[in-house]
Amino acid sequence: MEDKRELTYKNSGVDIDAQDRALARVKAIARSTFTPGVLSEIGLFGGLFALEPDREDGPVLVASADGVGTKLKVAQMAGRFDTVGQDLVNHCVNDILVQGARPLFFLDYFAAGKLVPERLTSVVEGLGKACRENGCALIGGETAEMPGLYDGEDFDLAGFIVGVVERRELLPRDVRSGNLLLGLTSTGLHTNGYSLARRLFFERQGMRADSRVEELDSTVGEALLAVHRSYLRALSGLLVRGRGVTALAHITGGGIPDNLPRVLPEGVQALIQPGAWEEPPLFRYIRREGAVPEEEMRRTFNLGVGMVLCVEAGSAGSLKAELESRGEEVCTIGELKEGPRGVVFA
Repeated sequence: MEDKRELTYKNSGVDIDAQDRALARVKAIARSTFTPGVLSEIGLFGGLFALEPDREDGPVLVASADGVGTKLKVAQMAGRFDTVGQDLVNHCVNDILVQGARPLFFLDYFAAGKLVPERLTSVVEGLGKACRENGCALIGGETAEMPGLYDGEDFDLAGFIVGVVERRELLPRDVRSGNLLLGLTSTGLHTNGYSLARRLFFERQGMRADSRVEELDSTVGEALLAVHRSYLRALSGLLVRGRGVTALAHITGGGIPDNLPRVLPEGVQALIQPGAWEEPPLFRYIRREGAVPEEEMRRTFNLGVGMVLCVEAGSAGSLKAELESRGEEVCTIGELKEGPRGVVFA
């Protein structure tokens, strides 16, 4: 009999609350290492380091590290490895973009139980493609073969990015009640929620990567391997002072409820209108077939919104028009109001 119990990220093997508790302890350790150039606390999308700490208008390096998660397992099942390299670069580019930075260079870490040269080459081809598209140099990395730590041909992939922004152009800035929230569309799950999605499609429903799902108008592999998009080109020139953008939030693990508060000051709350955008079929399918509770969906997936812009109300119309002229699908998904820092769904 098919298992119809509700799926959650936790019973799929990922405990976000446990991660948050561990990170609280990690922050204290990291803080003890800070030198005068550090401008940020742990917990922002990227870490900030001023090359000249005493200058108010000097350059600030923005650095971030991330991985692709268990999307790698889907890539293995599908036998396709170039897209995960693109995912990794684009994810990291977005994480420093939210602080106003343009990428400078990127490094990768590839570790496997058994090194398959063609697989490594395919991954690096994806890294190179995304780096070129983002104007980012791939300057090095590390390849490790560790049988015993990784089973068979299992592998892991991580990336490290450094970008730069002038100190006066750092985001967030002037975030306040009355700002409107604009959402830019995602291209699928991006790089989060795959433990839950894999459990649904491959364990519960017994599908394969090449199984076709008419509702999705694609195979499972095609739907789940859709590349995590970069928002750098879409937002080029729109983040400088005077254009009305006060903050950006990259919607990754934790969804809107966990990521948007990272750029909100105390006393400012985000009010989200869930019906303001059309949710892609993939998310509707996962919710229904996995009996996933709504709160779990919101905290596990981006639900079709991959980047949120906080904008001054008077600039929202012109920004939306400019983004649409660039081919972007944009919708007003909510607003900021006075209240405890966090997210409320209307």
